[in-house]
Amino acid sequence: MSTATPPARSRAPHRTAALTAAAVTGALLLTGCSATSSSSGGGGGDAGSASDLHALLPAQIRSAGVLRIGADLTYAPIGFKAEGGAPDGLDVDLANALGGLLGVKVQFSDVPFDRLRLGLQAHEYDLVMSGMTDNPQRRDGTDDQARKVNDGLDFVDYFVTGTSIVVAKGNPQKIAKLDDLCGKTVALQRDTVQAVLVERQVGACQKTGRKLTVTETETDDQALALVAQGKAAADLNDTPVAQHAVKNGRAGGQFQVVGPELQVAPYGIAFAKEDSALRDAMVKALDQLIRSGEYDKVLAKWGLGGGAVQSAVVNGSF
Repeated sequence: MSTATPPARSRAPHRTAALTAAAVTGALLLTGCSATSSSSGGGGGDAGSASDLHALLPAQIRSAGVLRIGADLTYAPIGFKAEGGAPDGLDVDLANALGGLLGVKVQFSDVPFDRLRLGLQAHEYDLVMSGMTDNPQRRDGTDDQARKVNDGLDFVDYFVTGTSIVVAKGNPQKIAKLDDLCGKTVALQRDTVQAVLVERQVGACQKTGRKLTVTETETDDQALALVAQGKAAADLNDTPVAQHAVKNGRAGGQFQVVGPELQVAPYGIAFAKEDSALRDAMVKALDQLIRSGEYDKVLAKWGLGGGAVQSAVVNGSF
């Protein structure tokens, strides 16, 4: 996660995919949204109705009438499965609202987070909306040493958040900051910005002679379970997810957040580099959703209004 953000109203208290459809961990999940017209104002001559926005979509999406979205639905309150298995969460509600403006239905594929990018670049879905942080490495397709490892992605930024340290309730290992993790074990979901952050901390801990051990898991619930069981001192995850775990208890334990929020950056809707037409249509739809006030209503529903952005930004983090 990078330290820069797109313009935001205020600040509030992440994630690559299946090479084949068989690797998708859940069946396709369909959520319908009817086409709607917006009478909201706004400058710049942006499209003002669902029919206008629909015309901006690539032909194959207009013909299918469906926008296919890859998401890891294990990350409440951002994206998860409600009772009965239906997709739910901030990203799901925003996607449905955007689909309505674009005049298409929204269809979710439930995919492990560390496989989302590959599935997107293989065109198994049209975009990824899964609490994925927009950062230079994901945009440029580079690793932490700036080596080119894939074709990279484009992002339309839509929400701002940071990373929090989650520990067992009562903070038995007295964690207050990253340096307190030296000499201990940390659990976290693989291929996230938190994994990169902790890898850097591993080097810092080595200089002190106190090894930081990292256990990477497929889901954040698995990481939280290790904290609850005393097998890890802490889990690092996105602040809304951390706060949800504290409020609701998850993975068989009770938790608390310690220390300051780290590395604030935007979530972005992710697109393959060649899908610029779809990306640009989504920019207009998101801007219209923001102007209409529906965007704020969705964030308020999940108690996440502090992460609101003022407008859609393409590749805004640095």
